Amino acid sequence: MATYGQIAALAGMPRHARLVGRTLSRLPAGSRLPWHRVVNAGMRLSPRGDDRGMLEQRRRLEREGVTFVGPRIPRDHLWDSA
Repeated sequence: MATYGQIAALAGMPRHARLVGRTLSRLPAGSRLPWHRVVNAGMRLSPRGDDRGMLEQRRRLEREGVTFVGPRIPRDHLWDSA
C-alpha cells in the first residue's frame, strides 16, 4: 500500500498528491489498476462520492490481509519505496 503523496513523488511530481487522487477517481469501470492500495497520508481511506467506494476499498484491503485499527491502517502495511 502507498500514499497518494508517495505515488506522486515516484511519478516525479512531488506535492501533487491530489492529482494522483483525481486520476484514480477517473479510472474506467473494471480497471485492473489496484486503486484500492492507495491511501491518504494519515493512513486512512479517503472519502469518495458515497460510502460504497470506501467500503469496497476496505473490503479489498482486508481480503489482502491489511488490518485496521479503527479507521486507520498501521504503518507497517505501507510500501517502502526506498
